[in-house]
Amino acid sequence: MAEEELEALRKQRLAELQAKHGEPGDAAQQEAKHREAEMRNSILAQVLDQAARARLSNLALVKPEKTKAVENYLIQMARYGQLSGKVSEQGLIEILEKVSQQTEKKTTVKVSFLKYAWQKNKVLNDKR
Repeated sequence: MAEEELEALRKQRLAELQAKHGEPGDAAQQEAKHREAEMRNSILAQVLDQAARARLSNLALVKPEKTKAVENYLIQMARYGQLSGKVSEQGLIEILEKVSQQTEKKTTVKVSFLKYAWQKNKVLNDKR
């Protein structure tokens, strides 16, 4: 009976882990991701020339989030028929600049001094 309980606990724990981390053997989900990746690659192959594809793949190594944004932008433009022919490397550079301007983060530095620390320092200096 102890072995049966132990086996039941193992099965329950395995089910919990699979639910928590997603089932690694979920073939349908993996197949859907694979089909989506193939579709993206085929669309990008149709709209980008060889030099532009090379530049985009190099960018993917350094900034994958920016690459994804550019790919989404290109796919959207292709779906709406806004592209006339293949995008050259120079055209891709212009698109990259547009995406960079849209996603550019403004960095501001704000320095604030604590009033208490300033007063404490003043008191210490006055005692000298």
